[in-house]
Amino acid sequence: MAKERDLNINYALTNYLDFETPDQFDLILMIMCDYCALSPEQRKLMLSKYSSQLKTGGSVLLDVYSLEGFNKRKESAKYEFNQLNGFWSPQDYYCFVNTFKYEKEKVILEKYTIIEESRRRVVYNWLQYFSLESLKKEFEEMGFQVAEVYSNVAGDPITPDSVEFAIVARKP
Repeated sequence: MAKERDLNINYALTNYLDFETPDQFDLILMIMCDYCALSPEQRKLMLSKYSSQLKTGGSVLLDVYSLEGFNKRKESAKYEFNQLNGFWSPQDYYCFVNTFKYEKEKVILEKYTIIEESRRRVVYNWLQYFSLESLKKEFEEMGFQVAEVYSNVAGDPITPDSVEFAIVARKP
């Protein structure tokens, strides 16, 4: 679609923590609350990379889980056959999901134990939850200015019960 509209868009498919380029961009997107899965050190690294990869006046658009979303999460333990419609494997499997909630840190751990006939795997998915103030602080400490806040990356207005929110931060 971008080519049909003669848009100059660069796509890079790589591990974003390792991505290096001399190019500079007008916009960097990080969606699906991926920022929430990064450690504080990794988030600082990402913001540093964004700063060097953005043109002056360029923007970052990303979404995160909100504290309201954290408050709605509960600790749980469940299992499911071929969980997420076979997401973890093309072979049949059972997936045990344990959800742990860390109040002080505002972090959720989702532990997935995937049991197939020939192997057993464990995947840990750590998710940080943010207040608007805590996310703004991370960006401002790295020299960004938060310009806009939405309920999601589609640009819907933020509400007090939003379980996620999106920000647009600019490089001055």
